Amino acid sequence: MAFALLALVAGCTTAAPPESVLAVPAQPQRYAAIVVDGKTGKQLFEVNSTAQRYPASLTKMMTLYLLFEALESGRVSKETQIPVSDHAASQPPTKLRFRRGETIDVDSAIRAMVVKSANDVAVAVGEYLGGGSEDQFAAMMTAKARQLGMTSTNFRNACGLPDDGQVTTARDMAVLGMALRNRFPQHFHYFSESDFMFRGRLVRGHNDMLGRVRGVDGIKTGYIRASGYNIVTSYSADGRQLIVVVMGAESARQRNDHVEALIQRSLSPMAADTKTRLMYAGQQPTGSPLPGLPEPGLPAQ
Repeated sequence: MAFALLALVAGCTTAAPPESVLAVPAQPQRYAAIVVDGKTGKQLFEVNSTAQRYPASLTKMMTLYLLFEALESGRVSKETQIPVSDHAASQPPTKLRFRRGETIDVDSAIRAMVVKSANDVAVAVGEYLGGGSEDQFAAMMTAKARQLGMTSTNFRNACGLPDDGQVTTARDMAVLGMALRNRFPQHFHYFSESDFMFRGRLVRGHNDMLGRVRGVDGIKTGYIRASGYNIVTSYSADGRQLIVVVMGAESARQRNDHVEALIQRSLSPMAADTKTRLMYAGQQPTGSPLPGLPEPGLPAQ
């Protein structure tokens, strides 16, 4: 049975209004959430945001981050063909069902990871960027996480399939979401796509938040049995930017309901102006003299 959690904004000591009471899953040890102002890094809400969780396909956000870096450095172009190995082709669904020896261009690979959450494509990209080794690529992913200030994240594969050592936090996923949006604005449009054409057929996506709430423009969903239903959502409208992370929901519907409720609450006048700030390494918050990351265990003030 689910229990009710009063969604208290950090720094607010009064009870939340009835509409902001969220039904937390029956396994609250899996649940985590955070809302961050994307411009200032102000933490507007959090529950278990520094507790380690399984990222599932949120992992592909880091695979995409490193692919975007490769695009910007000129290592690859959108026309570069990524080969599919036996290992990549053998990944379980969700996937595009490539066979060994086939290739996919980078532009289609990005869409396949964002929209379809294709595991075979993510592993193929990881092997390509990792010099033929997904293990090497996972080490690159973890190193990049540390550079960004994701202090509690470890990657073991490129796609997010179950691995006991592949863990993250809602806080770290918010950091990655902000970094993707702010460092790669020229590529962020991919995260707004809900479908794409591939080999003559329409491939539909999993992110039902697109089109549900005005201003939502990405980013990524994820699910494995051990994690529950995860999502990182970007909101940008009327001069406001938010990054909302929900992890461990019992269903896609519950996950989406929580995201919508957290967006509405964070946009309300009662949302607290906290001193706690969350930013990727090097980010300069708008209108603030306080750059840098808070300590991962820093309590809301």
